[in-house]
Amino acid sequence: MSTASTSLVTAEKKVLGWSIVLSALLVFAGILGGVAHLVYGWQTREKGGMIWELLLGLLYIAAGVYVLWNPILGLVSLTLGLAAYLVVEAILEFILAVRLRPAPGSGWLFVDAIITLILAVIIWRTWPLSAAWVIGTLVGISMIFSGMARLMLSIAARKLIEKQAT
Repeated sequence: MSTASTSLVTAEKKVLGWSIVLSALLVFAGILGGVAHLVYGWQTREKGGMIWELLLGLLYIAAGVYVLWNPILGLVSLTLGLAAYLVVEAILEFILAVRLRPAPGSGWLFVDAIITLILAVIIWRTWPLSAAWVIGTLVGISMIFSGMARLMLSIAARKLIEKQAT
């Protein structure tokens, strides 16, 4: 084997090692996110959104467990599974947004659903070639928008409560 081949194999192993670390972190984040959604859904059981939050939480947990049970399928299957997961998440976020439509800030849930669906389409259209970079980038974007949507909805709810108190 030539020196160039050896350095290429070493570089590939390094990239795959980081890919495995990233995948494990994403699984952990997905399970943690699922648990957080379940807790949040349980806390809001009187508000009418409990079912959708619990379903979303179960979806996060199911996605994390799926990846744990199928690590040998590799990064490519994780990427395709992520696309399917994001489609389901977008649908559930849209349903939640429709149910919460009269609430101030609920428009952010529509934005979250649309962005999540766009990310799912990007993954599906570029799969399997983009498997090396897509997971970290798109999950990060999805988490940012999911967090922003929840933050904006919570801020709007707090303002509404403060307004009613005065």
